[in-house]
Amino acid sequence: MSTDQPPESSALRRLPIPRGPVNLARQAVLRLANLGLTTAYGAYRLHPAIWRFTAKHYHPGLEPFAKLNAWMICQQASLDVPAYQDYLARTGFTFRWWDLESYTPTSKDEFVRRYSEEHRCWGGRIDRVGTVVDESSGSSGTPFNWMRSKRELGTVHKNVAGYVTMLFDQQDLFAINAFSMGAWATGTNTGLAMAKVAMVKNTGPDLEKILDTMRHFGPGHTYLISAYPPFLKHLVDRMDSEPGVWDDYRLNGFVGGEAMTEGLRDYVEQRFDRVYSGYGASDLTIGMAGESDLSVVIRRALATDLDFRAEVLGPEESRVPMVFQYNPLETFLETTDEGELVATINSASVMSPRLRYNIGDEAMLIDFPRMVELTRAHPELARACSQAFAGNGMKLPFVLLFGRADSTISYMGANIYPLDIENGLYRDNPQAHLIESFRIELLEGEAHEQRPAVHIQMREETPELSDADRSELAGTIRRGVLDHLASVSRDFAQSMEEDPSTAEIHIEIHDHATGPFAEATTKIKNVYVQKSRIKESSHEIE
Repeated sequence: MSTDQPPESSALRRLPIPRGPVNLARQAVLRLANLGLTTAYGAYRLHPAIWRFTAKHYHPGLEPFAKLNAWMICQQASLDVPAYQDYLARTGFTFRWWDLESYTPTSKDEFVRRYSEEHRCWGGRIDRVGTVVDESSGSSGTPFNWMRSKRELGTVHKNVAGYVTMLFDQQDLFAINAFSMGAWATGTNTGLAMAKVAMVKNTGPDLEKILDTMRHFGPGHTYLISAYPPFLKHLVDRMDSEPGVWDDYRLNGFVGGEAMTEGLRDYVEQRFDRVYSGYGASDLTIGMAGESDLSVVIRRALATDLDFRAEVLGPEESRVPMVFQYNPLETFLETTDEGELVATINSASVMSPRLRYNIGDEAMLIDFPRMVELTRAHPELARACSQAFAGNGMKLPFVLLFGRADSTISYMGANIYPLDIENGLYRDNPQAHLIESFRIELLEGEAHEQRPAVHIQMREETPELSDADRSELAGTIRRGVLDHLASVSRDFAQSMEEDPSTAEIHIEIHDHATGPFAEATTKIKNVYVQKSRIKESSHEIE
């Protein structure tokens, strides 16, 4: 398409649709079949126990059925969604029976930006009663609005409730929802979903309110705190400031919105029993995949066992992805030739259907039997996986998520990711509790050589640091980052051996809300990549 402006209704193109009696009958059967499948899927959400049974007994033989359902959703949308009709007509679509790949993938830029909300809905109509408007965080650009109907939200809440009861003991569960309660509706929906299986208080990201709540209700509950990963760290740091007060409390964590490193998980689990991540996106759905005991064991192995990582990800891959399990009957996932994730939500209850939607995340898909086969070549890992599987027992396939392709800096032939830096920050660092956030960038020095820089923002309540304190902290962080990069990237380790200057990673310590953190931000998610600039040597901590 040649314009970024949404087409007017009169300008929308329509696919040529055969109108003979046979074709009309086929279209009616297609609509009824989709409605029937949506109703059938709803049966296993009637109770969390049925959801858990389905997850534990999923079989790879259902994959073709899930793909067929995705094809049916796309084909029905080609008949009944005005924007998708126009989109397919403009992209040269040719109908082919049972061929999901024949439908042009959609994306935020190519589809969402170009059509109005009404045009992207079934029949070109918004079902307003009960519909909630969600707002994306804007971490990848301008915030967007996303509509979810009452039926769609009911599905989301039941799926999250089933997943939570599989991971955590439902008895005496007290969920404290520390996600933002603003326009980012994931916070609100998390609270509503938890209310199906637990007592809930929606505190938002308020440390003192959470602690006051726990003091009031006491240690007789199992607390499940849902939040962004960095917030759980802040909560742990705050609790550690009161030695002995919180030792009798049973705590679990459920995080989302951004990736969590194993270093951060280890840090938080000094006080929490278990911490799991969920994967979703405002422009797709909430809770489309989640961690399990088994996926955590596999991810830790990918981080520490280079041979296993090479077998799973390939010999050139140094990143450690998040490892989730997902249900293809709910969300059918594919990957492009470039390794980007494409999702189709297999439900006619989604008012604005997500049709082969490319969210821009890099990912890899591995089914359950293949993952079992990969782990069997490593006896110790296989035993650990068997023990972990006994805990949750989910036989769902895996999605290995690397995150956004552009959240990196390249240096000495290696890509450095925010997750690598975060792992290094918490590596043998006794002052980790003083750190609020960080950003990375490439700095160009006077010799026109680029070197990575890590900007560290201290917490607001951090005492005044002397130059010696700053230098010591910078040295600790540099060693942790270098050690972690060398352990996960053969390219980086080789570069350090061949050229000692590779270790010249600059660490800049900033007081709270100063330097690159001075500009106030309204974004919910942290920004990890700083726009590059010329290095100012006076600000450098060696």
